[in-house]
Amino acid sequence: MTTLLWMTAPYVAFTSFVLGHIWRYRTDQFGWTTRSSQIYESRLLQLGSPLFHFGLLGVFGGHVVGLLIPQSWTAAVGISESAYHLMAVTMGSLAGFAVVTGLGILLYRRITVSAVRKATTRSDKLMYLLLVGALVTGMLNTLTNVFARYNYRDTVSPWFRSLFSVHPSVDLMAQAPLTFQLHALIVLALLSIWPYTRLVHMFSAPIGYLVRPYVVYRSRDPQKASSNRYAKAWVAPEAPPARSRWV
Repeated sequence: MTTLLWMTAPYVAFTSFVLGHIWRYRTDQFGWTTRSSQIYESRLLQLGSPLFHFGLLGVFGGHVVGLLIPQSWTAAVGISESAYHLMAVTMGSLAGFAVVTGLGILLYRRITVSAVRKATTRSDKLMYLLLVGALVTGMLNTLTNVFARYNYRDTVSPWFRSLFSVHPSVDLMAQAPLTFQLHALIVLALLSIWPYTRLVHMFSAPIGYLVRPYVVYRSRDPQKASSNRYAKAWVAPEAPPARSRWV
């Protein structure tokens, strides 16, 4: 069971994550989208979406530092375990509360707004369920770590880094507290279904948005349409008239 949970399951999740994105990109580029529901309701979306996404960036950054950077490296630059623990708990709590608050607003919106609720697919429901589970267990680990002072960089972090070697240290993860194990399993399940949900939009950076021309919306009213308020909008140059050699 230890080998199944902490060696086989991670590799299955990573394989599904990588190959699933390749398959999705090759077969369903039209569906590579968040399926935006802003047209149905925007007030709650404008409040919850920034909290969720910016908080998620903080959570992701904290996981990168905590899992990928060995404890000996932070100690080598003069960061003691107590100082690291204080920074991790403080920043992790702030980022976690932002994500939980933002997700709560988005879920409330998705449940209470009829049009948004009808646009919710089965994959969305499963994705939200796993996302809530990952956030709840993650926040539980962060808050209880304020007093328990469990050093996950002695067990969870070496186990995670060992997955990229040929000898995963499954026994290290088996020694972690139950809440850390549940958090890891839920995240692995989320990674495995990631390519088949709206979460694929994470890899779609709208770089072209920075340089694309304005999108001009003209009124049906002839008087308003003749106004000069779109004078600064980008206008494609007209092609020169065709010339005939017989003229």
